[in-house]
Amino acid sequence: MTDSTTEPTPQEITLAMMRECFYSAVVCDALDGLGYRHQSPRLPLPPLTIDRVIIGRCRTTLWSDMFHEDPRPYELELKAVDECRPDDVLIAAAGGSTHSGVWGELLSTAAKNSGCVGAIVDGMVRDVSKMRTMEFPVFARGTCVYDSAHRQRVIELDVPVEIDGVRFCSGDLVIADVDGVVVVPQEIEAEAVRAAWEKVHAENETRDAIRAGMKATVAWETFGVL
Repeated sequence: MTDSTTEPTPQEITLAMMRECFYSAVVCDALDGLGYRHQSPRLPLPPLTIDRVIIGRCRTTLWSDMFHEDPRPYELELKAVDECRPDDVLIAAAGGSTHSGVWGELLSTAAKNSGCVGAIVDGMVRDVSKMRTMEFPVFARGTCVYDSAHRQRVIELDVPVEIDGVRFCSGDLVIADVDGVVVVPQEIEAEAVRAAWEKVHAENETRDAIRAGMKATVAWETFGVL
């Protein structure tokens, strides 16, 4: 534990603490400073159900389109949901396909029961109003009424996947909000978390100074944060 005068180490900054003050832009800035300048898909993946920051650990699923009858529909997607752990964020890498709605109310319910905190879908979803009612955060390209059975299926679990050329691996830290989705590779997580934490608190000082009347140019020269 830390006292009020001691900055926490990256290992002491919990997901709960990150959820209190982190957001996608500040984490993206921290990654930029570490030389990781392509950690956020540029394509739109807006929040379709609830406008809330989600922060958790990636659980990846790789999807494929189908054009024949699936002998084992839903097999691996159900396995992925059943094996979700607290603080997981389900990543559905479906290549932006519009073939069906690969995520919906029932999968959200099962995932939420396992402690999953949200889903990021590079593809389509359905049952949006019901997922809004249950307040389960889902980020996706759009909606499609078609069921995924015999149209799309999960072909692999917990493998590295890409969305818009950005790599997501199971266990990576992921942050998503209305501005975008940002993934933090595990090998630089400690440095990125420390840099984001420091920038959040520096931004607070800068904001307070500007509100008190300091000019933006002076604030930049004083705090070096924008």
